[in-house]
Amino acid sequence: MAEIHAVAGGEQLRPRPGPARLALAGPLLGALLGVAGCAVEGPAAPQRSAEAIQADIEALLPARLPQRSAWAVDLQLVFAGLKLAPSTENVCAVLAVTEQESTFNADPPVPNLGRIAREEIVRRAGRLGVPEIAVTLALQLGSPDGRSYADRLAAAKTERELSAIYEAFIGQVPLGQRLFAGFNPVRTGGPMQVSIDFAEAHVQQRPYPFPAAATVRHEVFTRRGGLYFGTAHLLDYPAAAYGGTLLYRFADFNAGRWASRNAAFQQALSVASGRKLDLDGDLFLPDPSQPGQTEAAARSLGDALGLSARSIRRDLERSRSEDFDRSDLAIKVFALAEQRSGQPQPRAVLPRIVLQSPKITRRLTTEWFARRVDERFRRCVQRAAG
Repeated sequence: MAEIHAVAGGEQLRPRPGPARLALAGPLLGALLGVAGCAVEGPAAPQRSAEAIQADIEALLPARLPQRSAWAVDLQLVFAGLKLAPSTENVCAVLAVTEQESTFNADPPVPNLGRIAREEIVRRAGRLGVPEIAVTLALQLGSPDGRSYADRLAAAKTERELSAIYEAFIGQVPLGQRLFAGFNPVRTGGPMQVSIDFAEAHVQQRPYPFPAAATVRHEVFTRRGGLYFGTAHLLDYPAAAYGGTLLYRFADFNAGRWASRNAAFQQALSVASGRKLDLDGDLFLPDPSQPGQTEAAARSLGDALGLSARSIRRDLERSRSEDFDRSDLAIKVFALAEQRSGQPQPRAVLPRIVLQSPKITRRLTTEWFARRVDERFRRCVQRAAG
């Protein structure tokens, strides 16, 4: 419910879900306090002390931000834990997203959140044929903190509060189980508003490096945890097609990893096939027997590309990984598009996606988000230079 769903053409990027319990690493090693050796772009910087890095980060934070030193310490540890270089560009990228998403609030308030949540529950009940009176009665039940669920919903101001209400409602009220089937509708959180699905998948690939006793969901709502998973989502993946241009990473943060690269493929495919395509960066639907518009356009070029429908599907399924641009399909589509158009085709474009969420009250797009973050990023880099 509180998640922004990126919708264009019906094909949506979804991070692979994972268990909700944190996979914890051992105690932080002394090396965690220094500069990690691997930058997102460019060579590693000379090693500096943790204190020096924290001072540089603190200088880039808003002057009146409460607990500026704590923010700087957490972000320095995040870069070290992810083994990403705390370069000016990388730090400013994280700060720009954080400022855009929460204005540096680890648990940002959402206007009218209680009303939005109540309406979501009623909508789900309606889809299941549950009368609204039954919902009203269920919400009058007492919750673990002594207040009724209705009172807690009415008072909820942040996604962390709302997530806790849903957890209790799902765990203790039979109607809650029926409406949500164990699924907590709050899907983003923390200072970078990172996807909880992404965070849960990330710890399956890389143990969380900080002490924590709660679930991944709970950790996302903390300052350090939210910065850690948000930074990982933004910077901790290879994107050679972007040539170091962070604008496309900002778009990917909103639309999903490699969405900008995939949207460029869709644009080339449109040129090659003559078919109009939504440039949403999502290249296939789950059921191969019902191909989406992108897969259908690629199949229409099967003979020209020398690829079977099975080969096309196989390569499209690589679009959620690093090496899609090295697939036969991508290479041949770009070559055909450039042959037919007589000009080079870009390897990255901003996805054209309209953002949809109960929290959004005006028309916003992924391109709007990326450019707003990029403006903040450039101002941050200028402050660092000054």
